[in-house]
Amino acid sequence: MVNYSWSVDEFLDQCKQSGDSAYTAFRSLLEKLEDPTTRAPARVFLSDLQKRFSSGETSEQCLSTFHFRIQDVVLDQDEGYGGRKKLTTMVIPSIFIPEDWSFTFYEGLNRHPDSIFKDKTVAELGCGNGWISIAIAEKLSPLKVYGLDINPRAVKISWINLYLNALDENGQPIYDGENKTLLDKVEFHESDLLSYCRDRGIEFERIVGCIPQILNPNPDAMSKMITENASEEFLYSLSNYCALQGFVEDQFGLGLIARAVEEGISVIKPMGIMIFNMGGRPGQGVCKRLFERRGFRVTKLWQTKVIQAADTDISALVEIEKNSPHRFEFFMGLAGDQPICARTAWAYGKAGGRISHALSVYSCQLRQPNQVKTIFEFLKNGFHEISSSLDLSFEDDSVADEKIPFLAYLASILKGNSFFPYESPAGSNRFRNLIAGFMRTYHHIPLNADSVVIFPSRAVAIENALRLFSPRLAIVDEHLTRHLPRQWLTSLKIKSTDTDNPSEDILTVIEAPHQSDLMIELIKKLKPQVVITGTAHFEAVTSSAFKHLLDVTRKIGSRLFLDISDHFELSSLPGSNGVLKYLSRTPLPSHAAVICGLVKNQVYSDLEVAFVISEEEAIFKALSKTVELLEGNTALISQYYYGCLFRELLAFQLADRHPPAERVCENEQPTEMIGFASSALSVLDSAELSIAETENSSPIHMDVDKSFLPLPSSVKASIFESFARQNMAESETDITTSIRQFIKSNYGFPTSTGTEFIYADCSLALFNKLVLCCIQEGGTLCFPAGSNGNYVSSAKFLKANILNVPTRSEFGFKLSEETLTGVFESSNNPWLYISGPTINPTGLVYSNREMENILSVCAKFGAKVVIDTSFSGLEYDFEGCGVWDLEGSLARLYSSSKPSFCVSLLGGLSLKLLTGGLTCGFLALNQPLLVDAFHSFPGLSKPHSTVKYTMKKLLSLQDQKTGGLMEAIAEQKRILCNRAKRLKQTLEICGWEVLECHAGVSMVAKPSAYLNKVMRLKDTAFEMKINDSNIREAILRATGLCINSAPWTGIHGYCRFTFALEDTEFGQALACIIKFKDLFSN
Repeated sequence: MVNYSWSVDEFLDQCKQSGDSAYTAFRSLLEKLEDPTTRAPARVFLSDLQKRFSSGETSEQCLSTFHFRIQDVVLDQDEGYGGRKKLTTMVIPSIFIPEDWSFTFYEGLNRHPDSIFKDKTVAELGCGNGWISIAIAEKLSPLKVYGLDINPRAVKISWINLYLNALDENGQPIYDGENKTLLDKVEFHESDLLSYCRDRGIEFERIVGCIPQILNPNPDAMSKMITENASEEFLYSLSNYCALQGFVEDQFGLGLIARAVEEGISVIKPMGIMIFNMGGRPGQGVCKRLFERRGFRVTKLWQTKVIQAADTDISALVEIEKNSPHRFEFFMGLAGDQPICARTAWAYGKAGGRISHALSVYSCQLRQPNQVKTIFEFLKNGFHEISSSLDLSFEDDSVADEKIPFLAYLASILKGNSFFPYESPAGSNRFRNLIAGFMRTYHHIPLNADSVVIFPSRAVAIENALRLFSPRLAIVDEHLTRHLPRQWLTSLKIKSTDTDNPSEDILTVIEAPHQSDLMIELIKKLKPQVVITGTAHFEAVTSSAFKHLLDVTRKIGSRLFLDISDHFELSSLPGSNGVLKYLSRTPLPSHAAVICGLVKNQVYSDLEVAFVISEEEAIFKALSKTVELLEGNTALISQYYYGCLFRELLAFQLADRHPPAERVCENEQPTEMIGFASSALSVLDSAELSIAETENSSPIHMDVDKSFLPLPSSVKASIFESFARQNMAESETDITTSIRQFIKSNYGFPTSTGTEFIYADCSLALFNKLVLCCIQEGGTLCFPAGSNGNYVSSAKFLKANILNVPTRSEFGFKLSEETLTGVFESSNNPWLYISGPTINPTGLVYSNREMENILSVCAKFGAKVVIDTSFSGLEYDFEGCGVWDLEGSLARLYSSSKPSFCVSLLGGLSLKLLTGGLTCGFLALNQPLLVDAFHSFPGLSKPHSTVKYTMKKLLSLQDQKTGGLMEAIAEQKRILCNRAKRLKQTLEICGWEVLECHAGVSMVAKPSAYLNKVMRLKDTAFEMKINDSNIREAILRATGLCINSAPWTGIHGYCRFTFALEDTEFGQALACIIKFKDLFSN
């Protein structure tokens, strides 16, 4: 072991042997410095060693001969500076030797005021021999500095340098004004970037770094183990080169910096600052964007030119230029001002020329630190592959203030939830509460969530309201009619007659001017049953125009829907709004409702959601049901986005600081108003729609066509990436080619250049437009018994002429050719809806042959066929189950059938692609007349570009036939198959007759053991005689489990159970089935 009592000559003899021997000698000396009992003499020994090589010439000779060098680094040349003006530091060949890079970096740090480091915890990445960490501690008064380097020898030498400067030549501590030494302020640790501190939960106010930025020309070299016994050449290369890091910036040699920045985000405190030295070789724009796209505001502190180190091989950059359009920036000498590319610089350098490059010091601060931290916390947990898509650079702060919080919220949702939870058709409870909270806080309206219904768009809300009431005559603001059915706007039938057929859609809409006095004049003259209008901007500030409209419509007996979309501001300083002023003083009258479309966000001009306020409970409930019947639901992502905006506006407010004033009710009763349409009323009363959750109950839903199984990581990644991206090309969100390929490969469905593809948030909305086409041409809509009850109810709500096609249990409730022929023979202009390959709700599957036979019958009678594939894609019994090839048979049938025969393919992607609550419906139409008829019914809520991007990406992953998504699909099929077996077993044990399913997420069963029995609930007077129509209510009351009964399935006696529930809920559902059985056992 090296002894501190050695002579300098003996020490030098050992160092002279080799660089490794020199390192061994200094490592032993460090052990003496670390021991308080031997520290002073060891430091004296270092002083004697330095004196031996005091001149510059002998110092250089020392490095070449004895493999170390001790020299001074000047910190400040200002004579007025009262602190230490220089540091004493040593280096060895296997670590980074201070040069222009590090000196420029230190100059950049000095550009900051000293105060930004005072009393702060600082990390230096790539500390080398530690001189910058020590200089920061000496000059800038930090609380603590952690010097970090991946090179273990660099860390040892840094400690030696710390002792060199913390102790004087006699080995005595040097104290500062706070009676502290550098040993109290600085630590050095071996660390791959920030791993040491991250693993120990150490956080920083400041992170600085001078990190290699050229890819190693020998990539295999970087895969070696990094130990202090590695070769000098390898350890020194760590100072010049970096390996590929898996970041998009790798192509510029900046991958290691990118990783350092992302690791820094996780450990930097919210108001922290990062300062990095950046070589300008990739170009200043590239360097700056590295930080900006990760959510930083960037300031360039200092820039100069430095000579490219002669021992750094830039051939890796030449190779990058060869394979990409990017050109690096070098200069010919320090005086050159025209950039040259890496290839030219390489050639010039080989010829003996000196090449230089820009060197900049950037100071970076997160613009929204907590949210950005949340985003990167999500990405590092299995989603690193999408980090290259993240772009948090914004020219407009208002865009950043909106998008970054949403991305953070989306990240927390995707990280914290394995699936999208069930939400009421009236809208997410959270979102409705946020809207109500905004109204209470900013407009002093004592609103609650039970007065707010969410719609996909303002146009949908208006059309649904009109269909709910089906008025003979409606007056609609001319600015709000663009998306209404063409027939309503061209009808001249203003007055009803005795010959009117109540089942016909005879609604007439008269367009009216925007100005309230002209609107009121029309209302008085025409006496419409429903009025839908907005207000002009000059009338919106006060409530007088609104009050006048309320008075006139009340006296005439008109229902009033007032649109405030153009005047509603999502702002912490919203402008004056006359309607909302009125509502702060007076409850909304029973005949009036307020419509508000939300489109005024800073990021997505096409992202819309709407809400309707009605303080009349019956109207609220009815409107909620129209969403379920006609739209399926409102896109969750849209609700999340706008919910985040409302949350940001409410987050800093103190709750209930200003309780709303008491509102005074209007005493005047309105004239008798139009009620709900008879067709709507019958459906709303009898249809088995969703059971609303209450504060005291949370039903288990085996009655909804959604999957609550875990979302695969590829789905979460695609969803997040769709929002993380900016400036997506139209081709990236055009899913038509992908859908065309999808339906061809799965169903062999023929498409041509004339095929029209139409998209909607949900396939149900597309189906309902087809129902309207059927009604318009006087068709008869045929549903096989055993069709999805929501679709049947929707068609009834729309007043379609419906015919049920009998099915038989011995055929698994599938359509038979014989029965279908009999039905078509007595039908006028038949339309056939059929679910396949997977049949919802039975879970059985139509084979390719069965479907061809059915289509042959349809062709014979010229029927229009709607094949609904929305519930297909999860066939789990055998390979090839659920895959059709209809192209050949349809080509033959089209050539020989009646001209009216056509087949339309309806579908959804949520079950097939495992996206859960994120839905996207598609419709392929091949008949031009049907295409024209379909487009006469606008108002379709279309999927947002982010949803289409997600679906396209997932369809691409599915086409690969291997990988994580395909494995997840196979796993979910296995889970569903096992669930089906467990559910069947439980139901049979409990006295149900079960029809075994082979696909999908639902099955049907007959409650044979319970029919005609009386159910009595303990501790209540409630009792009920069970039949196949009321068993749903009975099970819900007794257990809290929601199922669908026979009226929903259309199969006499059979109920429907969906089982794609979250695992715990599925277990609870089975327990509920057993609990219900036990009620009859006692």
